[in-house]
Formats: sequence, structure tokens, C-alpha cells
Amino acid sequence: MKTGLASVAFRQLKPAEIVKLVGKAGLDGIEWGGDIHVPSGDIKQANEVLKMTMDEGLEVSSYGSYYRLGCGRENKDGFDRILATAVQLKAPVIRVWAGNRASAEADEAYWNVVAEDAFNIAGLAQKSGVQVALEYHEDTLTDTPGSACRLLREVNNSNLRSYWQTHMETSPAERLEELRDIAPWLVNVHIFSMVNNQRTELAEIAGEWKKYMEVICKIDTVRYCMLEFVKDNSPQQFFKDAETLKYLVGTPESISQIL
Repeated sequence: MKTGLASVAFRQLKPAEIVKLVGKAGLDGIEWGGDIHVPSGDIKQANEVLKMTMDEGLEVSSYGSYYRLGCGRENKDGFDRILATAVQLKAPVIRVWAGNRASAEADEAYWNVVAEDAFNIAGLAQKSGVQVALEYHEDTLTDTPGSACRLLREVNNSNLRSYWQTHMETSPAERLEELRDIAPWLVNVHIFSMVNNQRTELAEIAGEWKKYMEVICKIDTVRYCMLEFVKDNSPQQFFKDAETLKYLVGTPESISQIL
């Protein structure tokens, strides 16, 4: 399993600055966001960002798109344009969103539209050797473990996978159960630290994350654990969180050194 950073953590920085930060932190790769750093359709930018990433000895872990399944013209770009950008970026995974409706508010017709779109784009991406993975997020059809698993089962396409991240409204025990439920489809993990709806140092909840990592480290399909946000959008805080992440991913038992 490898470590990384989602570039959305530092929307205020240029790609070259992010590459230097990640290299200095000793992480393995970067998920490049499609909103600012590598806009979909900007092939020249994708080429430049890929080169600077590789020149730093890093990998592109994934392409973080903002494509929403089943939303048709509401999407800024079509999936074919997003896929072309990901291929140019040599991203092995494209992250997409499971619609724009909470699962509790979605009727059967909406489920069918989202599932059909997911099946179609997963097949299209597979032809280019790219996986598609669902963002695990509130106000989408992946806002609960039950709904996320339902969607993945209904689509039933081996090229459709899932991310996982903690939902703030659930308890640590519930999150562990969520993680175990989504494990068969898991490909990447987003990591951040929130306490009372405030971003904190990752070390503050490292004990909690150790329990998650004990599960994650046994899932052989997981490629990357990536920091998604840091306290105060601070590069210095990022370096601290990166050290905690490396302890968690590399040697979970040694987390006691930083608690």
C-alpha cells in the first residue's frame, strides 16, 4: 500500500509547488484534482503535470474528477473528455461521484439512471486500462455503506470500485463496520482529521485510524491511502500529518511513538 496527497488539499498552490511538498514529505503519489490543477480536456496541462510528478520520483495515484453519475447535462464535461485527460495523465483510477442526491431521497428511477451511467463509463474506461471508483460521500448514493454496496452490486461491473473516507456523523465503531462492508470494492482511501467539525492534526486521532488501518492493510485491492485535507491548509501541518500517515500505513504498531 502506498501513501499520497489529494491535490485538492492545496487548491491555492500551483502543481509544481504541490509536487515539491509531496516529494519533501516522502509520500508516494498524488491524486490530481480535475477542478483546478488538471482541468478535464486540458491535455497540455495533463502532460506537464505528469512530467513534473515523474521528475520528482512520484506517481499519479488517480484523477479526482467531479463527474456525477446520472446527471447528464449538469456535468461540466462529458466522461469521454475526463477519460482522455486521465489517460494522458497516466492515472490508473478516475474518481467519480454517485449522483447528486442522498440515497434516502432517491427513487428507483434515479437509482437506475445512476447505475446505468456507472456501468457504461466503467466499461468505457476499462477499454483504456483505467478503473472508475466512487467517491464515498454524503448527499450521493454512497452516503451509507448499505447504499454504496447496493449501487456496486447493481452495477456489477468489475471495473467499478470505491473509495472510503470517514463520515463525520457516525461513530468510530460504525465506521469500522462501514469499512468492512465496502472492503470488497475498495481501491483508495481518503484520510483527514475532523473533531467537532474542525480540522485537526491527524496525530490527534491516530489511535482511531490505527484501528481502520488494521482492516485496510488486509485488503489487497487498496492502492493508496491519501491525505485529503490538512488543518489550516498549512504546508507545515501537511508535513506532520504525512509523518503520521507513514507510521499508520507502514508500521501501524509503531503509532505509539507519536501518540
